[in-house]
Amino acid sequence: VQLQESGPGLVKPSQTLSLTCTVSGGSITTNYYYWSWIRQPPGKGLQWMGAITYSGSTYYSPSLKSRTSISRDNAKNTVYLEMNNLKFEDTAVYYCAGASALTMVPEQYDYWGQGTQVTVSS
Repeated sequence: VQLQESGPGLVKPSQTLSLTCTVSGGSITTNYYYWSWIRQPPGKGLQWMGAITYSGSTYYSPSLKSRTSISRDNAKNTVYLEMNNLKFEDTAVYYCAGASALTMVPEQYDYWGQGTQVTVSS
């Protein structure tokens, strides 16, 4: 299974970020599988942002829930992240990852994308 993130590298403050994670070699509707967005700000650890399950249910980090939305397109085998009202501190490398459990533990993920850099700057 391979994951590929894509999106704009540079976003202005207060704008909305839209990222795409295209999954190949496996289906995002595979039973009991979970697809998460995880980010890593410069000099900091990994931060779990949220996930969408095999059935389409979504879960979010409480600290980001008000600004984040995760969705999917089954036909395109793609998972999306949308985050509004971007702030400078949202600058990070954004990853999508897949796991057989709803987890925030990086070691429990089976698959990772290569990550995409997002910089919030005016």
